[in-house]
Amino acid sequence: MTPGETESARPEAVVRRIDALDIARGVALIAMAIYHFTWDLENFGYVDHGLTAQGGWKLFARCIASSFLFLVGVSLVLAHARGIRWRSFWRRWLGVALGAAAITLVTFYVTPQGFVFFGILHEIALASLLGLAFLGLPFPVTALVALAVIALPQFVTSDLLDPKALAWIGMAAKPPVSNDFVPLFPWFGAVLLGIAAAQAGRRFGAFDRLRLWNQRLGRAAPLAWLGRHSLLFYLLHQPLLFGLVAATAQVYPPDPARILQSDCRRGCMAERQDAAFCSRYCSCISDRLVGADLLERLLAQTTTETENAAIGDMVLACSAPRP
Repeated sequence: MTPGETESARPEAVVRRIDALDIARGVALIAMAIYHFTWDLENFGYVDHGLTAQGGWKLFARCIASSFLFLVGVSLVLAHARGIRWRSFWRRWLGVALGAAAITLVTFYVTPQGFVFFGILHEIALASLLGLAFLGLPFPVTALVALAVIALPQFVTSDLLDPKALAWIGMAAKPPVSNDFVPLFPWFGAVLLGIAAAQAGRRFGAFDRLRLWNQRLGRAAPLAWLGRHSLLFYLLHQPLLFGLVAATAQVYPPDPARILQSDCRRGCMAERQDAAFCSRYCSCISDRLVGADLLERLLAQTTTETENAAIGDMVLACSAPRP
């Protein structure tokens, strides 16, 4: 603080941090690590393929992303509502943007078919810039715009927006494959909801009341520390978890028969909707492949044309109706 600067002129985040918000961010980081670890297990075949892209796991992932983006909006208000601190803003923004670029480069090398071209960090970087325009608006206006941003892609899509160069907008008719895709629409709406909530919180004194809880939350200090270092945790946790699962797979590889039967049942049920048939059919295929010593070669996609013909005969035999 300079000699002529009063404490009230300083941004709220600098005057006194709100531990509850840091803890909330820390909890979201732990949840994200759980999801990514499960994704790694799926990638190496320890759990069913497609598990993290459906049902409760899909909802879990969306809740995690929404919470991060909501907190981005809250943080923008706390840091800049009394005037944008451009030096601090650009320093933080540059860190996020460089992190996003690093994620794109690494995933393009490791998983080129599903590389991350516009993931959560890309969304945070763009949303942080756009969110500045809403800091001076009344919170009801911000909230209404947020709802419109969330709803718009449910009604407006176009094939012209399918290429990756435009898909980040969020209105593609067929979104491209990516291991982490968080487009501007509808996800910018979560940031705007965070801005609106924080604007209302400032108006009605909610943050002052939250600060009173700081001393009571001492036991959650590790989570608060984690929340204050969220970018570093985000960049490091997945390479470490992925490496851990990869190393485990070298020592205790997953059962190839279980992988095959899981994939087989999922594909069969999508086609036949007959659980009894699919269970019998997939067990038959698995047993025949194991007996012919072709299972691992099939999973590794190294079978010859002759072997593929033999596998086709197995499929026909296992598909035949029971006498």
